[in-house]
Amino acid sequence: MNKAILMGRLTKEPELRVTSNEVSVCTFTLAVDRKFKDKSGNRLTDFIPCVTWRQQADFVSRYFSKGQRVAVIGSIQPRSYEDQSGQKRYITEVIVEEIYFADGKRDVNDDYQRQEEGLYDEMSDDPTSLPFDM
Repeated sequence: MNKAILMGRLTKEPELRVTSNEVSVCTFTLAVDRKFKDKSGNRLTDFIPCVTWRQQADFVSRYFSKGQRVAVIGSIQPRSYEDQSGQKRYITEVIVEEIYFADGKRDVNDDYQRQEEGLYDEMSDDPTSLPFDM
């Protein structure tokens, strides 16, 4: 069984490309903190390369951004390729099958958030009372 479940933060903006066969592929790196600290008291972090394909690739590139915490489920896949100088390189990636937002809902507009908070401050404990006229 090959199953990877990770939660971490995106280290940079996801990178969307299209293959020669018109298939979307999105790559990103997750910074995943280890559970334990080292001798100096610092928490170590692993940087895990991830790949997602097709509609999910489009979704990730559109709705996820640098610094955001996400949870991914996928499988680990090693592969090799030749770099520009002709040397063979090896990489191990997580092929993402599922991806989830792991942060709370982010407010796009701080003014809107302040307005919402003000609205809720005006509400009373009476569930039938409204903070505005009808």
